[in-house]
This record gives sequence, structure tokens and C-alpha cells, in this order.
Amino acid sequence: MDIHSITNNTYSESLTEYKRFKTREVSVGGVIIGGSAPIRLQSMTTTDTMDTMATVEQSIRMIEAGCEIVRITAPSKREAENLANIQKELRARGYDQPICADIHFTPNAAEIAAHIVGKVRVNPGNYADKKKFQTIDYTDASYEAELDRIRKRFTPLIQICKEEGTAMRIGTNHGSLSDRIMSRYGDSPLGMVESALEFLRICEDESFHDIVLSMKASNTQVMVQAYRLLVNRMMAAGMNYPLHLGVTEAGDGEDGRIKSAVGIGTLLEDGLGDTVRVSLTEEPEYEIPVCRALVERYSDRTTEPIEDFGESPFNPFEHSRRESHEVLNIGDKKVPVVMADFSLKKEIKAANLFPLGYQYSVPLDKWNLTEMACDYVFVGSNTVDFQIPGTLGIVQDYKSWLGDGQNKERHYPFLKASEYLEGGTQSKDLNFVYCCIGDLDKTLMAKLKKDASAVLLIDTYNPHGMAEQRALFVKLMEAGLTTPVIIGKAYANLTEDQIQLYASTDMGALLIDGMGDGVFIAAENCGADVHINRLAFGILQATRTRISKTEYISCPSCGRTLFDLQETTAKIRERTNHLKGVKIGIMGCIVNGPGEMADADYGYVGTGVGKISLYKEKEVVRRAIPASDAVDSLIELIKEHGDWVEPS
Repeated sequence: MDIHSITNNTYSESLTEYKRFKTREVSVGGVIIGGSAPIRLQSMTTTDTMDTMATVEQSIRMIEAGCEIVRITAPSKREAENLANIQKELRARGYDQPICADIHFTPNAAEIAAHIVGKVRVNPGNYADKKKFQTIDYTDASYEAELDRIRKRFTPLIQICKEEGTAMRIGTNHGSLSDRIMSRYGDSPLGMVESALEFLRICEDESFHDIVLSMKASNTQVMVQAYRLLVNRMMAAGMNYPLHLGVTEAGDGEDGRIKSAVGIGTLLEDGLGDTVRVSLTEEPEYEIPVCRALVERYSDRTTEPIEDFGESPFNPFEHSRRESHEVLNIGDKKVPVVMADFSLKKEIKAANLFPLGYQYSVPLDKWNLTEMACDYVFVGSNTVDFQIPGTLGIVQDYKSWLGDGQNKERHYPFLKASEYLEGGTQSKDLNFVYCCIGDLDKTLMAKLKKDASAVLLIDTYNPHGMAEQRALFVKLMEAGLTTPVIIGKAYANLTEDQIQLYASTDMGALLIDGMGDGVFIAAENCGADVHINRLAFGILQATRTRISKTEYISCPSCGRTLFDLQETTAKIRERTNHLKGVKIGIMGCIVNGPGEMADADYGYVGTGVGKISLYKEKEVVRRAIPASDAVDSLIELIKEHGDWVEPS
């Protein structure tokens, strides 16, 4: 089977009305996942599982932050057995939240844990399978023989779970697909789905159904496509198992939050997801407020009517950018542009451009640009009376542009749809046409079809705004219109954390599907200009549609971690954050090693106490380096392969 043999692209109850995919209920120690239950919040401890009190104390901090299911690693039989002591101490202190045991490689540990905890998580890629990056030419018979071997190894765990009432998460990770799956399906969302379904079919053959499924990846496009494809396959087979959502190795700080919101939020928008974990390289209790902020938007999500367009004209299982023609630096194969909003300022001065990535040098009398210099600034009715940088475009309200802008270099009009249709003087090069879905009628589309200078700047006031803007794109596609589109959205009176998550969800969901030739975040009282500008570029980076900085694929730490992930990530970031487009994986142990880093260019992996191994892509190139020397060795490795540039 390949992705192109799928007969339909359905993966959601509705693409125009918010409806949760109705899944079966699964009880995890009394906490219900799926059905009509709320979307549950999870996190994972980072302590040594053998340190009972440290794990208990951290679990309590997570629970008091709102964590409903506590995941704890059990890499061997000893840790699995100690889960009983941890659980006993938590109960003695009055905390009855269930524990999920996280298992990799060790079926015996899973079988012990299943007698103790509320849920066991297994990874099909390494539970009874192997990954040595070998390509194997299987016949159908030899492939079935491998499945029989896995069935024999996996069935005892299923029987224990049935007897004990223990739930199971079958959690596929993009980076740890087995050689067997990779050989047959490739490093793909389809391979992720098939890996889980093989284990799921064994469970169903044993009449075991207390199962939650996950499809995690650090690449948000792959993650979203895999979950959608899984639901598509479940719908076709009459299955409805609950979904645990997460972007694995999302990183820390702003980048980790944006990336998580892009992946998780895209799925939540279409009603997918029954439980959520945000994987940040931070203390686990800090993950819960992010989970809650993402999930709360859907507790009473309403939808103003959106015309149902039936089956989508875009492929939700593969990334393909919507066809658009080029208007100056917008559209076609150009990277998506960033437009900043200065329309609420009383006046515009040169210093206002500093937060937007433009720094003026008085001695040299020139502008210096950063990698996150925005492409356009919407100034509303303001006038710009200083010499602007040579790469920047100024966008003015139409009447202001007629008054003083039309004769200025790189000044362009912003027209309402009605103003655009009225005709009159317009730019011969570029006209921004403001458009909500109700404006996009036959008259407007007819004029757009003949106009090589128009760019739509779309907006929405629908509570389910992403779906409405997606429907607008569908109307354009069905009409054969290739007019470039900038995705616009207005926000007001939000915290910086809130706008990070909301804008990343609303715009990221569209960009993931190849829609949009730019972004415009209109943020009133939502934080400093520098943060909003950085957010716009962060969304493009997280959706992999425009790369402007280094990408860090760092795991959130757990009891397997062999060094201080937060401290080490900060050290590596400090030395390498100027390497635009380079992807660096920072993994606490070999479980989250070369496979979990997936498509990283370089890897920094804990392989022993005080020892680090370095990877170039998926190949280990330096082993057992003392941790004190490892960051310097990583820099040397980057230089050897020609990816190093000196900081400016």
C-alpha cells in the first residue's frame, strides 16, 4: 500500500463545523480518555525513576499544575518494580492521579508495570522490533514471519493488561520506526500509521480494546499528516480509538511552544485529540499551562455557518503548496512574507523598525538587516517620511496612499474589496486587497483573475476562523484563481503566551496544508513589536515554510536522561543560534538518539554517565566524548562539514 492508493482523504467529522471525532472511552486508572470526556492533560517526570521521593515530589508539582496522567519511564525491570513504591507514596499523600509507564526495548519491564500502573506506553518501533538503519528486502512470507515473532512477544503484555484492567498507549515515533517498517513503507507518515496498526490488530485479535494511539514527530508536517492518516484508516476500518497528541522533541522556550501549537493546534482545530502532552525541554510542570491554553479554546468552540465544500481539494496527507502566481516577492515559489502591523501607532519613526529586524547605523548611514527582518509594514493612515530599507515595502490605507504614497518608492495601497472593485488609481506593481470570505463573490473573483498585481490579505471574525479561512482558500482553488494570499488575523488584549499559541494554531494549520504566501498578525495590546515579529517568523519556521534560524530538536528529558538537558541546550544554543537552517538534535539518551532526531543535521546524544556521542545525521561519528568537551567537539564537527559561519 502507498499513500496514493487511499480512496478518500476524509480524516475529520467536518472541515467547516467544529466537531470532535467521537472516540471510544478508555479508562486509565479511573480517568476517562475519549468519548465525551474533556481533553486530558499529561506530562512526564524527568527524575531518576529509582529515586522514589524525587519522582514523587516532581509528580506532585505536575499534578498541582493540572496534570491528569503522570508518565514515568521504566527502562528496565528495576524501574518498573519501583513504580509500585512511587504509586504507594503518591496515594499516601492523597494523590490518586494514574501513572503511565513509558517502555522502550524491554517487554519484561512492560509486563511488570502492567500489574502496577493505570497505563503502559509501548513504542512499536523498539518494543519487539529493532532499528539498525538496515534496509531489508522482505518477501510477503518473511514479513509475515516477522509479524508472527512480534505477536508472540507482544501477546503476554496484552493478556496482563486485560486481566489487570490496564490501558495501553501504542505510541509511534517518526524517528524510531523499525528497519522492517522502514524497508516496506519508508520514513513516512504511512510507515508510522502501519507500525501502530500492526500492533493494534494484534490487540484486536486478542479482544483487547483499552488502547490510546499516538503518532509523534518533531517535524510538524509529518506529525499532522500521520495523525490524519491514522484517523482516515480507522474510519475505513470502523475503529475509533482515542488519540494522544504531541510534537516530540519540540524544544524549549518560545520555539517549543510555537512548534507544539502548530502541530497540536492544527489537529485540535479539526476535532482530533483526546489527550495532550507538550514536550518542552523545561521542568515538566511548565508544560501543563501550555497544554491547558491550547485545549481550553475548544471547551465551548462555536462556529458561525461556513458553507460546506465537501471533500477537500488539497491532500491532507502530503504537503503541497497551493499554486499561486508571483507578484513582486510574493507567491509562486517565493518563501512566505511577513507583514508587520503599525497601523495603530500615532507616527512612524526609523527607530520603530528596529524591533522588526532593521537596524540603522548612523556612522555608516545604512540599514543592517537581521534574518528576521519583515518584508512589509502596514502603517494604516500614517506617513513614512524617512528613507526606508531597500528590502522593505510600506503598505498604506488606500486614501492615504492616494494622498502621499503613490509617488513614493515601495509604497503600496491597502484596499477594501469595495474600493478595489470601484477601480480608480491603483499601483501598477502591487495592490493588497482586504478580503473576508463574504467578500469573495463572483465579481471580485472575476477581477482578480485578470489582475496580475493583486494580493489578497484575508481576515476572519468567525470563532472557528481557521476553518473559515481554509474554506476561502478552497473557493479560490475551485475557481482556478492563483492570486497570492497573505493570512491575516487580528488579536487583542492577549498575553504574549496566549498570542503565541493562538496565532501558531490559526495560521500554522493553514501553512501546514500549503496555504498562504505570507502572514500578518495584527496584535493590539498583545506584547512588544519584537515579540510579534519573532512570532511570525517562528510560525513559518515551525511549519517549515521559511527558515530564518537554527532549529533545535531537543527532548524534554526523563528518567533515562544522562545529562542536564536544559543547561546543555542553553550552552549549545548560545554557541550555534546564528546558524540559519541548521538542525541540531540534543537527546538525553540513546532511546532518543539517532532515530528520534529524525532529520537533524547534527546530533548530541547522551550514551553514558558523563559521556556524549556526536552524530552527523543518523551516523555516529564521535563516541564517548567527555561531556566537558562535547560542545566544543560539536562545533568542530559542524566546521568540518562546512556548515559553520562565524557570528557577525
